[in-house]
Amino acid sequence: MVDIHSHICYDVDDGSRSIEESLAMLQIAYEGGTTDIVATPHSDLKFHFDPELVAERVAEMQERIGDKIRIHRGCDFHLFYDNIRNCLEDRSNYTINGKRYLMVEFADSSIPKTIDDVFGSFLRKEITPVITHPERNALLMGRVGDMVKWIRSGCLIQVTGASFTGRFGKSAEANCRRLMDLKMVHFVASDAHDTEWRPPDLRDARRIVAEGWGEATALRLFETYPRIALTDEYIDCEDPEDVKEKKSWFSFLKKAR
Repeated sequence: MVDIHSHICYDVDDGSRSIEESLAMLQIAYEGGTTDIVATPHSDLKFHFDPELVAERVAEMQERIGDKIRIHRGCDFHLFYDNIRNCLEDRSNYTINGKRYLMVEFADSSIPKTIDDVFGSFLRKEITPVITHPERNALLMGRVGDMVKWIRSGCLIQVTGASFTGRFGKSAEANCRRLMDLKMVHFVASDAHDTEWRPPDLRDARRIVAEGWGEATALRLFETYPRIALTDEYIDCEDPEDVKEKKSWFSFLKKAR
């Protein structure tokens, strides 16, 4: 398996706190059947993202762990002005292995009004936004129709493996299954932060996906598509299902006014 979202890079964000913890996380990933893992530290307003430091730490971890598992670099990209501008000028600091795929995390509190324009700018620069864990974001799950539109424009979606097991609650688990049924999931990754609560172990999630949606789907989401994301190749995914958004009482009140 290939895990394209993890916080194994130590002492740079809210993930691993030491090289020892990073190595323990890598051992868990290896024992769980992961052959490749991407270190994706946060690039946001809280944690300073230093691509050179990330590259150094990836090299250090790779030297210490040996050839058990291959480590790649990327980031957990947040949507604010300087980040967007810098990525459009030079994607190599932010995308997976400096190639095409960019892991994009939305805030829980808001969705930028200009998001269609932002995604359009990325796509014109041959940057493929990969929307991370929407099943855990209530705002995004209230705009599934928009996510369908973004997928059709060229964006992709990654869900968290532990969402399938209920680790993030019943709502995230139900949302995960809904997105799967709508053919809106392209990657399953760990989003690992530690060795206990959020470890980089995808085995249970892969089993659940294989049992619920078939081995071919599991192969695609845990191996084929994630391995392509390590390269500059383009993923040509199937078309998602059309959806009708559920309207809240608040939206009806707004319309009545």
